[in-house]
Parts: sequence; structure tokens; C-alpha cells
Amino acid sequence: MPNTPVPSRKRGISSLIEAAERRQVLVLYCRLPLTGALSCMDSQGRCSIGIDPCQLTGETDERLKLAHELGHCATGAFYNRYSPLDSRERHELRARRWALEALVPESSLRAAIKARLLPHEMQELFGVDEETIRLALQRHRELLEQEGARDPED
Repeated sequence: MPNTPVPSRKRGISSLIEAAERRQVLVLYCRLPLTGALSCMDSQGRCSIGIDPCQLTGETDERLKLAHELGHCATGAFYNRYSPLDSRERHELRARRWALEALVPESSLRAAIKARLLPHEMQELFGVDEETIRLALQRHRELLEQEGARDPED
């Protein structure tokens, strides 16, 4: 990697567990053969996350799954499969966006881009997979387009 300092957000799974604890989200490791991971909210608004350790392919996979499920809890993005008016896709998108910002914060991504890191170096820096970096760079381009479209008077 280049010598330019870049803020590192690569931390182990513990930073996500701490984020869950701050939100009072219970994280359980248990068998979930049909889904691999899930999150739910009870009638009092308390969230729980379940992750099947037998279906994890490594620490990166665990971070991605935990961040996504925590995204559901942080944004309240839960859907009711029995409601014809509820959109699963909309809730999944909200959870994915939260997870992306938690794993690859825009400010840190900008610093990595400024340091001229390559995508595979960003993967290592942030502790994520290729798809997550692709999505983060796409989000970055969209934000730049929005900033360029803003009136300079704003």
C-alpha cells in the first residue's frame, strides 16, 4: 500500500458486537440451516440477531452478515411477509445501506481513494469482500454526482 496514511476501519467482529450491545441487540450464534443469519424485533421493539456459525466462510463473511442484520435493527427495516403492502426489497436495501456505511464509511473511503489505494487494497483495509468495495465505490460515485448537481449557492 502507498505510504499515505489512511484511516483504518478494519477491526474484528468485536466492533460490530459492541455496536449491537450499545443498541441492546442480542446476538446469538445458533443453528439456522435455512437462512444462515436473521434478525427480528419483538413487540416491545427489542432486536435479536441469529447467526449460524456452521454456515460462515470466515471472519469477513461473519462481519458482512452481522453488519447486515444489525442494519435491520438500526433502521427498523423489518418486513411482514403476510402484508401485501410491505416491500421486502425496500427493507433489505435500508439494511444493506446501513451495513455499507458501517463497514466502509464514506469519509474513510474518500481517504483511501485519495491515497490511491486499489480495490483489493481497500478490501484488505476495510476487511470486506470485493462486492462490498464495488458497492462502496458505486455509492461514492453517486454521492459525487449529487454533490456536483447541487447549486453552489446552497
